[in-house]
Amino acid sequence: MRELFHEIGSSLRQNKLRTALTGFAVSWGIFLLITLLGAGNGLMNSFKGNVDQYVSQGITVEGWRTSKAYAGYKENRRIQLDTKDLDYTQGKDWEGRIQNVISSTSGSSVVLTLDSHTVDGWMEGKMPQHLEQDKLQMAAGRYINQGDMDDFRKVMVLSLAQAKELSPEDPEAIIGKWVGAGKLAFQVIGIYHTDEQSWRRSSPIPYSTYKRIFDPSDKIASITFTVDGPRTLQEHQAFQEEYVGALKRRHSIAPDDERGLWVGNGYTDNLQMSNASHILNVALWILGLLTLVSGIVGISNIMLITVKERTHEFGIRKAIGAKPGDILKLIIAESVSITALFGYIGMLLGMIACEILDQTVAKRGVDIGFEEIKMLVNPSVGLDVALEATLLLIIAGTLAGIIPAWKAARVKPIEALRAE
Repeated sequence: MRELFHEIGSSLRQNKLRTALTGFAVSWGIFLLITLLGAGNGLMNSFKGNVDQYVSQGITVEGWRTSKAYAGYKENRRIQLDTKDLDYTQGKDWEGRIQNVISSTSGSSVVLTLDSHTVDGWMEGKMPQHLEQDKLQMAAGRYINQGDMDDFRKVMVLSLAQAKELSPEDPEAIIGKWVGAGKLAFQVIGIYHTDEQSWRRSSPIPYSTYKRIFDPSDKIASITFTVDGPRTLQEHQAFQEEYVGALKRRHSIAPDDERGLWVGNGYTDNLQMSNASHILNVALWILGLLTLVSGIVGISNIMLITVKERTHEFGIRKAIGAKPGDILKLIIAESVSITALFGYIGMLLGMIACEILDQTVAKRGVDIGFEEIKMLVNPSVGLDVALEATLLLIIAGTLAGIIPAWKAARVKPIEALRAE
């Protein structure tokens, strides 16, 4: 075995340029594959993280304005959901399919005041379940609970951005204080997390309190619920069409009017995102593998040239007793050595490139107007994936060396000794 490695090393040293060019092709291929996969993972992590702030596993329906005349009604008619729609959604027609039904109020614009500080807010009635539904993360205190609902408490939850405006020195100190909201006052019970540039300005109060003080009618702004049964994208889309179609009939909206009701379907959004992630991952693997192919072809061509140049040497080896298997083993071992060595170098450089992306591009955000989002989040590739890619390259390098090795093993000693 030592003699085999000595011969391989000697051959590589005697052909430094050829070895360097072949090694570069191999390293470049695995480097690009690792870097592409890392950047792709970072992009999908960013997209998923940004979408997860707003998309939940639920369906929300709100009334909008119609775009078509229908059943004697003119177009641009305002559709108003009410408690009858809420009862219908919770009724027998959807029993076993629709669960966790909640509703919210339309909301009112208010100016919140504390001492000499003021900030704009949007007061709306919320239920305890909206904490999860709205994807809120509490920074301090608590969210609305059922006790607040039952006792019609005048309590309020602020965004972190609002708390910083009203209590600049210590935002969390605002918890427990009474904040003015027009002619009324509400006690702050919690702060939900936002950054300084967040668009979130909602100031939730208990749903029951809002209805009692601001809107005692049966009108509601939205209905939100989860569904049980559909699993695939097609099944969720079919369910949405069935439910929305039923609501359209209740409000005399044209079946093909896309604007009468607004629907936010977290199930289909998440499934579509998952499909997009899978497609992107496959595309990146294809691009990376195509790059590897160029390196593999380079190895095969170099080994063919090597066999041609060393035909005389192989003839001498066979003349003094070398077996075809010895020649075959030598060529394949040389091919594998080049692939493994430079493949490993390419893998390390690729992982270093991913780390550089994480420390540079991933630290920067892009301002989209109402918020700053990250373009890349944790752009990395797992060690298992990197090793699998490198192993794949080594196997391919072995296969690339088989044909040249087979030709070298078949050469007849007398013909090889005649070769120049």
